[in-house]
Amino acid sequence: MSVIPDRLLPAPQVPAADQTLRILSFLSRQRGPVAARTISENLGIPRSSVYHLLNATVAHGFVVHMQAEGRWGLGTAAFELAGGYARQQPLARLGRPLVAALADRTGESAHLAVMTGRDVLYIVEERAPRRPALVTDVGVRLPAHLTATGRAMLAALPREQVRALYPDAASFADRTGRGPQRPTELREVLRAVRADGFATEDGEVTLGFRSVGAAILDHAGWPVAAMAVTWQGDAPEVFALASATHAAAAELARRIR
Repeated sequence: MSVIPDRLLPAPQVPAADQTLRILSFLSRQRGPVAARTISENLGIPRSSVYHLLNATVAHGFVVHMQAEGRWGLGTAAFELAGGYARQQPLARLGRPLVAALADRTGESAHLAVMTGRDVLYIVEERAPRRPALVTDVGVRLPAHLTATGRAMLAALPREQVRALYPDAASFADRTGRGPQRPTELREVLRAVRADGFATEDGEVTLGFRSVGAAILDHAGWPVAAMAVTWQGDAPEVFALASATHAAAAELARRIR
């Protein structure tokens, strides 16, 4: 019986990214690993291109190659991606009203972010009226060690994991020339976060803007997200902003438990 490709397109007309996503989608619908020939015949992609793209996805952990069987299946990175969506969706739904209330209470913009590698990913953003636009929009990634949300979460992680994330100076991205640039400097920043009970950043993401952040901990004490308030210029009521942020974060932690 012949196999009818679900989408026959000449390879030169299909971007590599599109082909890669189609391969991953196809693998996700299979009962188990399949041969490259099966992928090629079903998707109408030349087998040479299939091998090239599969090897690229193997390098990033999205696909695994069972060499003894000559078959290919989804890797752990694909499952982590799905798990990330599963975690973020409920967080965004539960966190959105609390972030909005925090912005109303403080009169400043507020946001909710999660950790992904050495970055934070913003999943909820609430802009306060008559406040300038921020870079922390939904879907934006920023270096965790420079943001208040990232520092709040890093301070709650085991110290061994922080060392694994930031083993040397090459691990530190830079935006404005401010902020920690080596592991010893980051340790000092996180030590202050633990002592104060909240995280701060001052011009390290955007010059002239400051933030305070607090982590959201799950039932095991793991930082699943963090909430922050950002404002422009000086704010003499920093502790009041930190207290409001901490209260909103604690309420979200209570709800997700």
